[in-house]
Amino acid sequence: MNEVINFLNTIFWDYILIYGLLAVGLFFTIRLKFIQFIHFKEMFKSVFDKDETDESGISPLQALTISLASRVGTGNLAGVAIALYVGGAGAIFWMWIVALVGMATAYAESTLAQLYKVKDVNDQYRGGPAFYIAKGLKSPILAAIFSISLIIAFGLIFNAVQANSIAEAVSTAFDIDKMYVGYTIALVAALVIFGGIKGIAKIAEIVVPFMAIVYLLLAVFTMIVNYDAVPGIIALIVKSAFGLQEAVGGVTGGVVAALLNGVKRGLFSNEAGMGSAPNIAAVATPTPHHPSSQGFVQALGVFIDTLLICTATAVMILLAGVLEPGSGIKGIELTQAALTVHIGEAGKYFVAIAILFFAFTSIIGNYTYAENALTYLGAGKKTWIFLLRIAAISMVIWGSYEKVQTVFNAADAAMGLMATINLIAIVLLSGTVIKLTKDYLEQRQRGEDPTFEAKNYPELKDKIDTTIWIK
Repeated sequence: MNEVINFLNTIFWDYILIYGLLAVGLFFTIRLKFIQFIHFKEMFKSVFDKDETDESGISPLQALTISLASRVGTGNLAGVAIALYVGGAGAIFWMWIVALVGMATAYAESTLAQLYKVKDVNDQYRGGPAFYIAKGLKSPILAAIFSISLIIAFGLIFNAVQANSIAEAVSTAFDIDKMYVGYTIALVAALVIFGGIKGIAKIAEIVVPFMAIVYLLLAVFTMIVNYDAVPGIIALIVKSAFGLQEAVGGVTGGVVAALLNGVKRGLFSNEAGMGSAPNIAAVATPTPHHPSSQGFVQALGVFIDTLLICTATAVMILLAGVLEPGSGIKGIELTQAALTVHIGEAGKYFVAIAILFFAFTSIIGNYTYAENALTYLGAGKKTWIFLLRIAAISMVIWGSYEKVQTVFNAADAAMGLMATINLIAIVLLSGTVIKLTKDYLEQRQRGEDPTFEAKNYPELKDKIDTTIWIK
């Protein structure tokens, strides 16, 4: 079993996805005429308005915060530290590049998720890659495989991974038994998860901005205190990416190590193209009332995750001067060591609390994706949702004290499969994304509030629920 799983991960992560995700990001960046740069302001315009008349969905801001809840997890604290340790400072530059092109991919997949969304038996919006694969590509079997892979990876095993990170950090900082930490996390997660997606949205809308702002303020504080060293750190990141600087950090060193580790960690962190965030993008009531507006919102999510929060972690580590190749101090330990330099012994406790917030919100964010996928499989009835919630909570308890590498590797394989399917789907449906984008931007240029008119898309007549788009 180990050999099969490791073989699949090698195929997915060393060959297909590391190049596929970048290629698709570049493809959409070019096809959409560098939309993430030229229309960057549009991302903010689409976030804060809310349609109070449509109770079937959540607000764009809530959709953004839930997707950030899933994106911003241990990868932002531990993952960045690992990228620095193995790939050196240059790895951060390649994380930036991955995020910048990934914003176009995130835009495309979330725009499609909005377009193909439906209403469930409770009159609530549901959608995501499974829906546009089944309806847009007329491939329900691939859609089912995607949904099952997502439930396994995000709904179950990744929640165990996040719980394990919380338990490890809290246990180390406060000397509390991991089992007690696990049960506490599970109890609080259950209270949130059993409140349903709208309940999760209300929690995420408060917790995610708070934790992100506090973390970024700490990064700004460290840069102000060390203002004279900041230009040198930025120069180090850029020069190291191209081998123009003697390696600082990086067990293997060199441009290749920086590139590979930056790309891998960037892809894991921002999730652009994975097919995860579109599941919550579809649940939103877009404002303006056009599928593209939610695409802009989720592109902003990639920017916040990598360009802001991951960069904050990297800068704090590099400014602390604790990155030593061969030292064995990596991952969350490296981040804790850096914060200890900046704010003293409190740094160790701050990282434990940050991990608690980041990983906990990832647990509830991941769960919403799984519930959406379950709806596609026709198991959206209360009994199946209840069972999924119990399974998700059980994995939190299990993950807090157990760490079985084979199971976690299996989750990577499942995510690799779903990402591969999703990338193929969005490229095949790229013509629709281009048409939607042109329609949206032309309405903006005319000074109009963009509105989706299904009658202008006769080719979609039997593929989408046109009643959803009637204002």
